[in-house]
Amino acid sequence: MAAETMNRSSFPVIFLLSASIVVVLATGVVILSRMEPLPEVLRPVERPSTMGRSNPATTPAVEPVAPLKRHLGAHLLVLSDRTLSEEVVASVQGQAGVATVEPIDAARLTIAGRHVSTVGVDPSSFRSYTPGPTARADALWQSIASGDAAVSFSLGTDGGLALGTSVSAGGQKLRVGAVATMGLGVIDAVVSTDTARRLGLPQKNALLVNAPRTNSASLKDALSRKLPRKVQVVVLKPAFTPVRPGRSPASLSEDRIRTVLTATASKLGAPYVWGAEGPDTFDCSGLIQWAFGRAGIRLPRVTHQQFASGPQVPFAEMRPGDLIFWRLDPTNPGYISHAAIYWGDGKMIQAPRTGDVVKIVSVHTRKLAGVVRVAHS
Repeated sequence: MAAETMNRSSFPVIFLLSASIVVVLATGVVILSRMEPLPEVLRPVERPSTMGRSNPATTPAVEPVAPLKRHLGAHLLVLSDRTLSEEVVASVQGQAGVATVEPIDAARLTIAGRHVSTVGVDPSSFRSYTPGPTARADALWQSIASGDAAVSFSLGTDGGLALGTSVSAGGQKLRVGAVATMGLGVIDAVVSTDTARRLGLPQKNALLVNAPRTNSASLKDALSRKLPRKVQVVVLKPAFTPVRPGRSPASLSEDRIRTVLTATASKLGAPYVWGAEGPDTFDCSGLIQWAFGRAGIRLPRVTHQQFASGPQVPFAEMRPGDLIFWRLDPTNPGYISHAAIYWGDGKMIQAPRTGDVVKIVSVHTRKLAGVVRVAHS
């Protein structure tokens, strides 16, 4: 399930890019460039939050992380496969509507055998761009500064990177010191810049952009026109489309809906695997993307992006083929973290969680986020 949680497809990037051009380094790092977002995954069950829980610092003398002074939020990600030039950074900073930018290191890193969207950050400043509960968790950021990694809720649960464990990352050992959601969709692991250097991540090849008073889609278009072609711009928090009162949104043709449902049903019994997008194993958003792809519909890879792929419709007006979404991540209750396809007759088909398989079950409404009707041509 694509839990926000920090995860893979869409990442780097977190990313809604269809082509995948990557460079594999000897360290096991995959540099992100024009990459489609990684799958976000999450169990559709409630579990105790580990927000703020961290293990003892792994390095004794570590500079204290600065206290949170303000909350900014991130709206766009600017990404390259190499260090961004001063000219590119200045161009982004000078764009109308941009309030602040935060340089980060971004890449897909092989952690415990999984390709994980990872960023290297300055904990003192990066925390301002994360959701409130995460931003305020001093112990979490001190853990990162001490050399540990913070992993997303989905990666920590369904991905098997349990709190306190030591895992292989880029050919070295990395300790999971905290579990929390960063609210940036495609990010599933966060380390300090010092740790990122040790693991071989590219340096300052990405920028988080804060632009609270500007339409993110319009800003993306403006930046894409002025920046070099190899520099990608991604909207991190796409807006959903509300249904106009008294209007029923268009739907896919019956043939396409039948193709989607038939394709999904053909995978009944397929195992759930974190980050998997078929054809033999799936996470929740990977199953949705794969099934709609069989009908010629290209959907984003991660759950929170899929939530913006069509207009929302009332729960009582659901039709077969509509997408159902839930907010189940206790480390970020506002985040879209699980999705399923409505089957009809009160049933839905989904890839539920690690240890389970693709199945048809009754629809439940606990922590329901909404229903989206895909109507792409």
